[in-house]
Amino acid sequence: MWKPPRKSCRFGPKKARLDTDGEPPNQPSELFGSNALVAIIVLTLITIFLFREGFSFFSQNLANLRLYRQAGLEYVDIIRTEAEKQTALSRQLGDLRLQQMRAGADQAALEKFDEFANKFGEQLNGLLSDATDQAQALRETMLQLGSHAGASVIETESQDEASAAAAPPAGNEAEQMAALRSATDKFAQIADSMKAQINELLAAPPALTSAKERKAFAKWKAEVEAYLKQLPAVVEKLRAWDPNKPVPAYRAITSFLFGTQWITASFWQDWYGIIPLFVGSLLVSVVALLLAVPLGICGAIYVSEVASPIEKSLIKPYIEFISAIPSVVLGFFGIAVLGETIRAISRASFMQWVPFFPISERLNVFTAGCLLALMAVPTIFTLAEDALRNVPRGFKEASYALGGNRLQTIVRVLVPAALSGIVSAVLLGLGRVIGETMVVLLCAGNRIAIPDFTQGLGAFFQPVHTMTGIIAQEMGEVVRGSIHYRALFMVGLVLFAITLAINYAAQKLVMRYRMSIG
Repeated sequence: MWKPPRKSCRFGPKKARLDTDGEPPNQPSELFGSNALVAIIVLTLITIFLFREGFSFFSQNLANLRLYRQAGLEYVDIIRTEAEKQTALSRQLGDLRLQQMRAGADQAALEKFDEFANKFGEQLNGLLSDATDQAQALRETMLQLGSHAGASVIETESQDEASAAAAPPAGNEAEQMAALRSATDKFAQIADSMKAQINELLAAPPALTSAKERKAFAKWKAEVEAYLKQLPAVVEKLRAWDPNKPVPAYRAITSFLFGTQWITASFWQDWYGIIPLFVGSLLVSVVALLLAVPLGICGAIYVSEVASPIEKSLIKPYIEFISAIPSVVLGFFGIAVLGETIRAISRASFMQWVPFFPISERLNVFTAGCLLALMAVPTIFTLAEDALRNVPRGFKEASYALGGNRLQTIVRVLVPAALSGIVSAVLLGLGRVIGETMVVLLCAGNRIAIPDFTQGLGAFFQPVHTMTGIIAQEMGEVVRGSIHYRALFMVGLVLFAITLAINYAAQKLVMRYRMSIG
């Protein structure tokens, strides 16, 4: 009896294979099942945009540095540095005099302090003021005439400010530079006079009432002697300074990548150094990870290996729900509650044993780091829990068969087997916190300065600014195409490179983890 061919049997295995391995190529999910192409296109567009807008920053920054030297601003800043040192020493002397007055010192001792103040007071400030005016006038002349190297790329607003300022004094640039350079001889005269007068006074120091104050005065005396000793070298530096010395092109890059000052809209000189912003982002991220990593990983281990089904159904959704809280809400919480609470605790009597307590700023690294830790916990928890759950069941059964208990199995078998996935979870959590904007903008304090690390852990309770925060804060106020505008794009490019490297490292670890358990 004839039977029709069983086509279903012939094509059944092939259909089953396709259902198992993936859908046929003509199905839409095969074409769009992977986001690799979309990711490559997006990254390429972002990279082109950032490079196009930000890379001309270096030519503008180089012109800015050349103008800084050719207009004599660099020369004046040498004098400014010494004047600031002198002011700091004068301030220390004033503090010593105040302590003596409070301790009931006689009038003769206070008059001796006044003699020091008169001889060591503000002798360089007058010279600095005159040199500053001369350098500003020379700078305005160069901007108006476009005679300095790279003048065509200095931003338009600087030219507008220069043209709106007072007209430069009569005479050409050479005459103005010669008048400015005459400050070298005046500085040498002031240094010699001050050195002779101070040494005479140091030979007969004032009478001090206590050993602590005598020690403080001895320390001040040593600093003054060191200051006076280096003044001849400063004079030689002023004489050797050359406004026509070329500024190498690499300075435009190194001053940005390794500069310690971010000063914008200055009447004197703008500086665009990313180090204070990078340090701020790094400190906030370190605090966030120190809090989020233990909480996220321990929570993942508990939910994966210890918790009952009822506990899993409660803990996991609540942790993942944290990621749904808007960052601006967390920022307001940090301002109104967390920051004030931390400052109140630091002022409590039982916390006086901490060297850097009480703290004066409620918005600081620690406040922002705590909130970023709360945002990073769901990412670390979810990825670490997935890594632990994907460890082959045979590893756990073999451990129990060999007599290991639950703790030994977790510590010695499961965690090492899932280590690559856990590390990738930590790296992705780092990428999450270092790219956060709103929380750090509201809670980090926004002080553009490198924290004082001499205070030890107290540096984590000082205000900072971050790379993301500076972009969000200043981008809406800058003139399009200016050096400040392009500097912000360069900060974004550095941030983009950092997060891209972190995510690439995390993906490599995930691939290694999958191969190890495959």
